[in-house]
Amino acid sequence: MLTTFGVLVLGALVLYPLSLSSYQMDIARDALIFALLALSLDFLWGKTGILSFGQAAFFGIGAYSVGIIGPMVPGDNGALAGIAVGIGLAFAVSVMVGYFLIFGGVRGAYLTVVTLALTLVCRNIATSWASVTGGEAGLIGAPPPGIALGSWSVVADDSLSQYLVVATILVLALGAIWLACRGQYGRILAAIQDNEVKAQALGYNTSAHLLLVFVVSGGLAALAGGLYASVAGFVAPDLVGLLLTTQAIVYVALGGRGSLIGPVVAAVVVIRLQQEVSSYSYALWPLMLGGFFIAMVFVFPDGLLGPIRRLFGMFAGGKR
Repeated sequence: MLTTFGVLVLGALVLYPLSLSSYQMDIARDALIFALLALSLDFLWGKTGILSFGQAAFFGIGAYSVGIIGPMVPGDNGALAGIAVGIGLAFAVSVMVGYFLIFGGVRGAYLTVVTLALTLVCRNIATSWASVTGGEAGLIGAPPPGIALGSWSVVADDSLSQYLVVATILVLALGAIWLACRGQYGRILAAIQDNEVKAQALGYNTSAHLLLVFVVSGGLAALAGGLYASVAGFVAPDLVGLLLTTQAIVYVALGGRGSLIGPVVAAVVVIRLQQEVSSYSYALWPLMLGGFFIAMVFVFPDGLLGPIRRLFGMFAGGKR
């Protein structure tokens, strides 16, 4: 949850890159986009216990929607229209898949395998439907974020403005999820995650709640994908792959499942470390990340930010 510690960390993440060069700011911008993807998974996995490998599928739906729809829309509303279509498609797909899985009683590893298959299917579509998706070459010319109302328009076509757009959306999404989870609804989700059968006995429609979170999570992932396509200007099949989903899972595990702010911080830190390590040896990074992840599972099972958060809480308590 967002505590004083979380607010301070989030503020530092948002404000620090403002002093960087354009290239470094672009890296920070992309890191925040993948932090939004990690947040979408943490909302699902951390609050309901459902581990989904389908986040890359929804990310790709959002990205390809901007890459395909965006250039067709005249004016400066191309990216906005593409993102809206992508979120709508993600909602539709997640409702269809989630309804049959969740209301069908599919849980645990079986549900995870089906979401994995969803990502594989979406990637196959991205590579084989070349006349629409560009195939392995992908698509170029995705429009930058912008909005036009009559003769008035504003376009985020530079590093600073794009960073501010992404940071604002991330903060709003994080705040909205935090508000949703801190009250009665958060307690309902906690009860379902702890014991779904008991929650059903208490009168909660657990399948409906799980489906809602599944759909919102898919929409957030599509939003992240649409943002990435609009700021990067291109779409490629790598955005709909298992590697991207695996990275999101790593961010959530490292940051602390269910903490919301933790995966956001983890995504930014890990991507920054990746840039530094890869500049020396590209092959070294996967080995370091894998070893670090394994060590985290045994040493800090609640995520790297867990001990830091507890230490901050002890310090704050001592000051009082």
